[in-house]
Amino acid sequence: MLKKQVSSLVESNNHKQSNCITNRNSKLAVAVLASGNGSNLQALIDAQQEGSLSYEIKVVITDKHGARAVSRARESNIVAYEYAPKDYPSKADYEQQVLNCLNKHNIELVVLAGYMRIVGATLLNAFDGRMINLHPSLLPSFQGIHAPQQAIDAGVKVSGCTIHFVDEGLDTGPIIAQQPVTVTFADNADTLQAKIQKLEHKLIVDVVELIAQGRVKRHGRIIEII
Repeated sequence: MLKKQVSSLVESNNHKQSNCITNRNSKLAVAVLASGNGSNLQALIDAQQEGSLSYEIKVVITDKHGARAVSRARESNIVAYEYAPKDYPSKADYEQQVLNCLNKHNIELVVLAGYMRIVGATLLNAFDGRMINLHPSLLPSFQGIHAPQQAIDAGVKVSGCTIHFVDEGLDTGPIIAQQPVTVTFADNADTLQAKIQKLEHKLIVDVVELIAQGRVKRHGRIIEII
């Protein structure tokens, strides 16, 4: 299904392809970064436990002490760490701690799932083309926080969710996949958020699995699913 969604976006192979994850013989080592409840993390964990997939979540990292995402991970015997930025002298120091953890666990793909922090150069440079983010709107519309409320305020009739590669901008990286949802007159930010989350739980599993299978190719800003 995702191949159909992005087939119209595929450019010719004359564009320089980035060093995305390619075909492999072992399971893709994944880290999930989250800030709160971790419902999308749970979707990835459930899919991993229920099916024969090509990825394995090796570690979960949160930037908030006591985040539900940590307990979700530990309940499934996944290593989890709590690194609060306020405990470090600078953003670079905080990100270096996160990077050290990722390297310790030989992480190949970083998934930002409800991670409410702009990623800096330390992590971006280390995981260029190997870090994805899940955002609750059809980007490039409604970037940043409170995207469902932004959609309600704008009066749009369709919203949805987007998974994209992370770059130095705010929700500006190349789009991998999107899924739309209808916005009705009765919707508010909470009901729209709930609709979007249902889509997110399926889409994040599909995209991580496609990446693990080496089927996501990047041609500049254009993403091809093979």
